[in-house]
Amino acid sequence: MDTIASFFSFITTPVSWVIVQFHSVYGTIFGPDTGWAWGLSIVSLVILIRICLIPLFVKQIKATRAMQTLQPEMKKIQERYKNDKQRQSEEMMKLYKESGTNPLSSCLPILAQSPFFFALYHVLNGIATGSTIGVINESLLASARKAHIFGAPLAAKFTDGSSKVEALGASLTDVRVVTAIMIVLMSASQFYTQRQLMTKNVDTTVKTPFMQQQKMLMYVFPVMFAVFGINFPVGVLVYWLTTNVWTMGQQMYVIRNNPTPGSKAQAAYLERLTKHVAHHGKARKRSERTIIKAIVAKGRDRNEFERKFINGLTKAGLVAQTDGAVVKGEAQAVAGAEDGVATTTGAAKRQQPKRQTKSQRQSGTAKAAGEQAASAEKEDSAEKEDSAEPTTSLEKSDEPQDAKPAAQQQPPKGGSNGRSRAQSGQRKGGPQRPKSPSKK
Repeated sequence: MDTIASFFSFITTPVSWVIVQFHSVYGTIFGPDTGWAWGLSIVSLVILIRICLIPLFVKQIKATRAMQTLQPEMKKIQERYKNDKQRQSEEMMKLYKESGTNPLSSCLPILAQSPFFFALYHVLNGIATGSTIGVINESLLASARKAHIFGAPLAAKFTDGSSKVEALGASLTDVRVVTAIMIVLMSASQFYTQRQLMTKNVDTTVKTPFMQQQKMLMYVFPVMFAVFGINFPVGVLVYWLTTNVWTMGQQMYVIRNNPTPGSKAQAAYLERLTKHVAHHGKARKRSERTIIKAIVAKGRDRNEFERKFINGLTKAGLVAQTDGAVVKGEAQAVAGAEDGVATTTGAAKRQQPKRQTKSQRQSGTAKAAGEQAASAEKEDSAEKEDSAEPTTSLEKSDEPQDAKPAAQQQPPKGGSNGRSRAQSGQRKGGPQRPKSPSKK
């Protein structure tokens, strides 16, 4: 144990110094020997560490989103090599390498705060054994040993015997009840945090190794906390319970305001965003404009929830622009309709013909047949009139040519028969002039 403590001495001293500084502040309010002063010092240490880990948490979110974008490719690899698990794993690792993602990125915050966890564990273990560690001197050690949280000493464990607990000024029943409740709360908060991620912020339509990993962590971590929690001092349980509650609240905020595309959280978020934008007539926050800009840029690649969001804006007379802004749709082009093709709100909608009754259809059919018959009769009469003209001229041709008036010997002007004969190169009446042979 001394070897491990010396190995973590580079972090043990800063952790003990931070606890002492917070204790000096809370000690003036609640008293230096109270459990509130030392307990709030540990809680404040957790908050400080988690604030420092926010950039790492943002990196974790980006890596998780990158894994989400790779899920279609992962599904193709699974279907292609479903009978060859080794080749499937090789292709998966190749895909991770090409995209620069890491399936273990979700464990980064836990790995980053592990040194602080071990340092705090050794500080509290030194308090339990009565040995100074870091910047905690004899007076601070005596004050910490007197501190109780709901009747349980700060350095007591669930597995401690009655003699050791009595030496710390507490009863075994109080220690085990308090530690059991804290272990249950710690495991339950860890399980709820992971389950919230799996049920609300993950696209469950695609089954990938990443999904299986997250599902495994949902059950493994709570069991690990329950098993190892019985060997943690009360102060460490306070630390771990606080960090779990922080993680749960931080994740709830991210899921609500920046959900994963294709998840149930995105459906709920876009529904709220549609109502908010329709009420105000614009996107008021920068984060809202960023999400709208990403949805418009997808075009035909939008998922079901994103298409529903665009259609909701269109029904409200609004248009999502490429820069993420939302404007009135009467004088603007609708960018990104459901099929990804730009249309205009002012364009007239195609109206469907009204459905007719059986009697109307029959009367309409009879009327159309009557009109068709009438038009056919008109065409027949016109053809008969055209054919009657040459017959009349043939009957009159038996009379001598000299007896005809001069006016009748003139070819009819503008007549259809005369024009057709003129176009054919034939003379009207009399013998036809033979065609001259072509000159060679």
